[in-house]
Parts: sequence; C-alpha cells; structure tokens
Amino acid sequence: MSASENQDSPGRARQNLIYRDGVLGRTPSVPTDFDTLERRARRKMSAKGWAYVHGGAGLGRTMQANRDAFDKWQIVPRVLRDVSKRDIGVELFGRRIPAPVLLAPVGAAELARPEADVAIAAAAAELGVPYIFSNQGCAPMEESAAAMGDAPRWFQLYWSTDDDLVDSLLQRASNIRADAVVVTLDTTMLGWRPEDLNLGSLPFAQGQGIAQYTSDPVFRRIVHDRIKAAAKKPDVEVTLGAIRSLVSMTRRFPGRFLDNLRSPEPRAAVETFLDIYSRPSLSWADIETLRSRTSLPILLKGVLHPDDARRALDAGVDGIVVSNHGGRQVDGSVSSLDALVDIAPVVDGRLTLLLDSGIRTGADVFKALALGADAVTLGRPHLYGLALAGQAGARDATANVIAEFDLTMGLSGLTSVAEIDRDALRRA
Repeated sequence: MSASENQDSPGRARQNLIYRDGVLGRTPSVPTDFDTLERRARRKMSAKGWAYVHGGAGLGRTMQANRDAFDKWQIVPRVLRDVSKRDIGVELFGRRIPAPVLLAPVGAAELARPEADVAIAAAAAELGVPYIFSNQGCAPMEESAAAMGDAPRWFQLYWSTDDDLVDSLLQRASNIRADAVVVTLDTTMLGWRPEDLNLGSLPFAQGQGIAQYTSDPVFRRIVHDRIKAAAKKPDVEVTLGAIRSLVSMTRRFPGRFLDNLRSPEPRAAVETFLDIYSRPSLSWADIETLRSRTSLPILLKGVLHPDDARRALDAGVDGIVVSNHGGRQVDGSVSSLDALVDIAPVVDGRLTLLLDSGIRTGADVFKALALGADAVTLGRPHLYGLALAGQAGARDATANVIAEFDLTMGLSGLTSVAEIDRDALRRA
C-alpha cells in the first residue's frame, strides 16, 4: 500500500487528527467512547437537563433492550480483500450524503446547551449529514436552516389537534427546502418518565422547546383567539417557582422581554401548546391525507410492528423510521433493532428504512445496515457532545461514530455500504 493510500477515509483521517494532537499533548475534548462521553456530559448538564436527555420510560427496560439487541449479533470479518478504497456514502431521496447517519430530532435540546438547535444544524452541515429539525425545537426551523446553507435538512412533524397548524408547519418545511418530513407517531401522549416526574420538570411548560410554534403565524393566531375568548384572567398561585416559570416563558417568546412580561401571550402560548401539540386520535386516515398536504417525501417514525409496516406500504409513504423513541415512551417495549429484523423482510427494499434508538458506535451502525436499514439516526451521542463543547462537540461526537463505522466496514472486508448484508453477521 502506498504511503498516501487510504489517508482520506473518514476513519483514518479522524484517527490521524487525534493522534497528531496527542503528539502535542492534547487529548480529545469529546471522548471517543460512549460511556466516557455520557459520564462527562452528565457532569456538565443541569439536573433537569440530564433527566430529560438521559431519562427513559418506567424502569428503563426499553433503553436497556435497545443495547442488548446489538449484543445478539456479532460481526464476522473477512480478510485478504482490497479495502484500500471505500465508499460509505448513501443516497436518500435523491441526495447523496457522505455517511448513512442522520442527526435525530431532540426536543428542548437547549437543556443540554443554549442555542442548541442552530449549533447542531451547523455541526451537521460541517459533516454533510442531514439534521432532522425537531418540531419541539428551541429555535425556529428557518434559523436552523440558515445555519446549514445547502446542507441537507429534514423536518419532524408532531401532528397537532389543529389541522391548519399542521399545514402551516408542512409549508414552512417546504419553504426551507427540507428533503423529507418525518411524522412521529409514538408520542401522541407523553410516556411515564420518572426522572422528569421526580423533578416536576416538563420543559415545554417553561416555554422551552416550543419555538416552532411561537414562530408560526397560525399558532400565534390560535393564541390570540384564545386570549380574546377568555372571560377573565385565570387564577394563578403565586410562588417563587411560578415567577421563575413566567420569566422562562417570557424570555423565550419572540419580542422584547419587558413587552412580553406585560403581555398575556407567553403564558397563553405555553398553555395552548400543551393543549394542542399532539393528537391522541391520530389514525391511518390522517396519514392518508398527507399526500394532499405536502409534496415532500414522507416517513413514519415509531413503527415497530410488521403489520404497521405493511399499512405504511399501503398508505404509499416513502419511508419508515423503526424507533421506540430511545426508550422514552413505553417501558418493556421491543427493541428497535429486533423490530428492524422483523420489518426489513416486509419492506423488502420498497421504501426507505431507517433505524433509530440505541445507536452508540460505528459497529452499531454496521449491524443496523447489515440487518436491513438504509441509514440510522443518532440521538443522545450528539446531544452529549453538544453539552460538552457546543457545535464542535456535536460535530466531533458524530464524526467519531462515522469514523468507527468506516473502519469497521473496511476491517470486515467490505468497501461500500451496498456490500453490507446479513452475511456479515452471525447470531451471538
């Protein structure tokens, strides 16, 4: 192999950067293993921030199942193959991206670090991978899009009880040139999350994570109508906590702080959001209306049962995100990877298939692709990187996973994503 061979691969380039810094006495500000990354992020985050980002439903059984599922499969490397040139890029909805990794939507991400959404967007743009803007973001999607230039971005939709608001959000996603819309199906109500509940902490009730709404003209109209219709000012128990909550709502509402402090809008916006942000009655009939609502490719996130995958095919959507919401909704749920094993044969390449929940390493990415995923989404790792070092931290945490995936693929004797299949694995 020539001296220059393979130097530009993501894995070797990342290793070389870190090792060169090591010669100068510098170690990575973002740890390269997940356990250390998580441990250091916990020290940086507030108690409420940690509870929200780290916490899962119930006893955390689903979070553990997500990890245990990866241990059921072992990679079987092949040797004496020319892997000096590798291509880890994939095509999703007509866009070529450099790695089969997307940054997952995480609501109220400012709990990890201020300006979170824009920083994550800029980090994704640096790497060229898509960022799925959260419907429960802390910055309007237009601000995050502006930070990305021409880099790929998708939009996550929470289906509100108000269809006009749904249409407005979809139109804004089109206006920012999103490549796709991801409709989240598994959060029509919040799961039982003890880490948040024990602190009495719901970030949205503080005005955190509702910027897509307060920046939306339809939502603002709904808020104004509710204020006009109110017969009298609601009774409020005045406590120090209530005052802090009001300040939090006011700070995050568009406009001047002092004007907002005198206005009923910030509090009314929070109350309106909590009333209408999700629709427990959401059904397949609603999904079938999406084609008339948007021309963007449509993916359904939260599918775990093969029969639901069949319904998605019948509904004519463009993709499925196999996900249990990172273990945050149903305790004791099937793991996302186990669900993928059942769903992939049903889909059989007829739509785009992504895996969400539990991805921690490049080896995890490899296993997910071998079991049928076209790409994966990365959640907690990039949030932990963000907590440690802002935009650079989110970038580096993601780059580390991509680098390890590249090296894992090459060391397994494969040179492209298209070559990764079930033959590369065996059951443990």
